[in-house]
Amino acid sequence: MKKILKKIVETVLYLYYKIVYRMKVVGTENIPKEQVIFCGNHRSFLDPPAIRITCKKDAKFLAKEDLAKNKFLAFLGWLFEVVYVKRDAKDITALKNTLSLLKKGESIALFPEGTRNGMAKGEDVKDGAAFFAIKSGVKVVPVGIGGDLKPFHKLTVTYGKPLDFSKYTNPKDKEQVEEVTNTIMEEIKKLI
Repeated sequence: MKKILKKIVETVLYLYYKIVYRMKVVGTENIPKEQVIFCGNHRSFLDPPAIRITCKKDAKFLAKEDLAKNKFLAFLGWLFEVVYVKRDAKDITALKNTLSLLKKGESIALFPEGTRNGMAKGEDVKDGAAFFAIKSGVKVVPVGIGGDLKPFHKLTVTYGKPLDFSKYTNPKDKEQVEEVTNTIMEEIKKLI
């Protein structure tokens, strides 16, 4: 039942984005068949569904736990098996849950900015994506979401080539994590 409901919601969202935001999707050929970590820029509430409906994978998103307070968003969180994260804290439970998903071969999706318009606000980029990539050895697919956020203007979702960070072996090494984080963000910026 949940699978059918998920498909219905995805189809409705896809049609909504195509009609209202004239969504254009570029680079899906860059998404490998195996599991990946999707990392995108985060400008608005439109970003997670835009990736979800175009990535061709059952990717599990990381999202701030405050979203679960909204009944509709809580429903979507349940349906799409979102991993909720406590903001501004080292959330060990979310960390373990995410690593468990990666171990099971699941794809995940997150926004290294950690908040909407984090780059524009000059916020520090979060290093979770780099940590997960190094720890799991899973490739990262950068995603750039660009265009106009107004209805009936064009929204573009662009998938970049997968980034392989397997030469990095220590997720506790701050230099390695910082280097991977910077590389991911640079690749995302190129796609916007």
